[in-house]
Amino acid sequence: MDPILADIYSTIVPSAPYLIGAYALLWCALLAFILVIVRHVRKSEKQLVLLEEEVADLKAARAQRGVAGDAPADGGQE
Repeated sequence: MDPILADIYSTIVPSAPYLIGAYALLWCALLAFILVIVRHVRKSEKQLVLLEEEVADLKAARAQRGVAGDAPADGGQE
């Protein structure tokens, strides 16, 4: 083997466990981050569904009372 390559490999191989550990730690951190994001997205989706149901209920209640729900809040002025 070339003496230069032998010198390079002797420098790299002893540090390989640290490199592998660093990559493993990075992948674990990335997985944890993705799991947290997924959990928050699911929570937000549930809140959005509840909000949509509440808006639909309010519109239905307004329709039953005969109040126009599509009228602008500012009286139609632009």
